[in-house]
Amino acid sequence: MANTGFLSLCSYGRVTGLAVEAGAGVSHATSVCLGQTWREATYRLGVAGGFLSSYLHSLLMESPNDPSVLKALKKKTVIQLKKQCCYVSMDYEGDLHDQGYHHPARFQAPDGHWITLDKERFCCPEPLFQPKLLHQSSPGLHHLALQSLQKVPDHARRVTVGNIVLSGGSSMFPGFPERMCLELNALFHGTGYQIQVLASPERGTAAWAGGSMAASLTSFQHAWMAKDEYQEHGAEYVHKIF
Repeated sequence: MANTGFLSLCSYGRVTGLAVEAGAGVSHATSVCLGQTWREATYRLGVAGGFLSSYLHSLLMESPNDPSVLKALKKKTVIQLKKQCCYVSMDYEGDLHDQGYHHPARFQAPDGHWITLDKERFCCPEPLFQPKLLHQSSPGLHHLALQSLQKVPDHARRVTVGNIVLSGGSSMFPGFPERMCLELNALFHGTGYQIQVLASPERGTAAWAGGSMAASLTSFQHAWMAKDEYQEHGAEYVHKIF
């Protein structure tokens, strides 16, 4: 049992830093110091892949596409459409109001019908930065990252800021790392910190990879609990061991 933020850092070969996770069901900003997560520096955002897929479908229902085709789309197809066509804008408001910055894309549904995406391409992931678009009052993921870093003690903040890593399937949108870096540098303007965001091409499964690495360490081997122990003592035994 381990914090996914810590595991994400492990996949980047780090034990100190800030993990910005955007997954399927939830997103987090978690500061970790020498393998220990700062509980008071962990923030949750209720915007993630599942919400973005639903949001994309609702955006498309307001588009010029055939409503009957859109209504027939299965959830799996909407997710595929999202992954294939959507991206994060560097200037959301500017792109929204300037048709010249729209880059339409076409997607063929399994039934053969074609769907055209226009502004929906960059509107879909924007709630990660502006949750108000999904009627949520929470700050965006970049603001939660800032709040997390501000909770880190002064002596550990510089090394934490120097190791900001991205993980989770919803961090895979093209433009997401660049936008996160842009937003954080704007928030840290005048502080003397220059933000760099690490974005591995395999970051979609970073927590899983980090878990594999952590479980392979010799120092971890004493922490295993055998199946027969669990069956003998029950679920409560987990809390005694860990």
